[in-house]
Amino acid sequence: MRLVFAGTPEPAVPSLRALLGSSRHEVAAVVTRPDAPAGRGRKLVRSPVGALADEAGIPVLTPARPSDPAFRAELAEIAPDCCPVVAYGALIPRATLDIPRRGWVNLHFSLLPAWRGAAPVQAAVRHGDEVTGATTFLLEEGMDTGPTFGVVTEPVGPADTAGDLLGRLAVSGAALLVATMDGIADGTLRPRPQPAEGVSRAPKVTTADARIDWGAPPLAIDRLIRSVTPEPGAWTTFRGERLGLGPVAAVPATEPVVLKPGELHVEKRRVLVGTVGAPLQLGEVQPVGKRAMPAPDWARGAHIEPGGLLT
Repeated sequence: MRLVFAGTPEPAVPSLRALLGSSRHEVAAVVTRPDAPAGRGRKLVRSPVGALADEAGIPVLTPARPSDPAFRAELAEIAPDCCPVVAYGALIPRATLDIPRRGWVNLHFSLLPAWRGAAPVQAAVRHGDEVTGATTFLLEEGMDTGPTFGVVTEPVGPADTAGDLLGRLAVSGAALLVATMDGIADGTLRPRPQPAEGVSRAPKVTTADARIDWGAPPLAIDRLIRSVTPEPGAWTTFRGERLGLGPVAAVPATEPVVLKPGELHVEKRRVLVGTVGAPLQLGEVQPVGKRAMPAPDWARGAHIEPGGLLT
C-alpha cells in the first residue's frame, strides 16, 4: 500500500523504520509536529520521526494543525491508501480522516479499551498492571474508541519504569503495525468493535501529578515514581527547593527503622525516607541545576541533620 506515516517522538521511530523496511509498502511521506525549540540555545529541532524521514529522503509535512486546508490538499494530492499513526500528538478531524481510502490506523500502547488517552504506559505502571500491550485500531473522532485490528501483550516487571516498558512496546508494536498493514492490504484483516466493558482512561501526566506525597503507602510511591520516569520525572522538595527523584527501593520489613512521612535517615551507603508505611531507600536524586547523583553523595553535600524532611 501507499502510506503516509504520522508520528512525532522517539517511541514512534521503530514503527517508521519497520515500515520503511517492508517490501510490501511504500512510505510516500511523513507527517510530524512542527520543529520545536530545544536545549539551552532554544534552537528549532526536528522531531525524531522527522529526522528519520529526512535521513531516508522522504517528504516531511509539519502542519500546525491537521485541519489546515493546505495540509489536507497536500495529503489528498499524495493520495495514500492508508495513514498509520504512532504518537502523532494531535487529534485528526473528520475531513482529514476521510482522505486515505483505508483510513488512519493508530498504534496505541495499551490493550484497548483499557487506558484510552495520552499516557497509557504511565497509567499501567502507576496502577500496578501485571500485563499491558499495544493495539492497532481504526481512528475515528472519539478518543481511542475505534474498532481494533490486533494486539500484542507485554508483561510489566516489578522494577519497570514507564521508559523501560515503552521502549519494549515501541519495538513489539512496530511489528504489529506492519502486520496490520499487511492484513489490510491482503483483505484478510477486518476491524472489530471494542468491548463496552473494561474502559479506563489515561490523561496526560503533568508535572504536578509527579510530585510525591510521602504520606502515601510505599508501594504507591514506588509505582508513581516509576510511572513518571523519565517523563515528566518524579520530584519532591527539600529546604524549599525542588529535588528530582529516580526509582526507589523497598526496605526489608525486618529492619527496625521507623520514620515519619518524609523524614530522612542518612547512613554511609544509603538514604532512607519515611512513608505512611515502611521507609523507602532513595536511588538517584537531582538537585536544581545539577546532575543526577546517588542519594548518599547528595546527602553528604547537603549536610542533612537528624529530622530533615522531604516535603
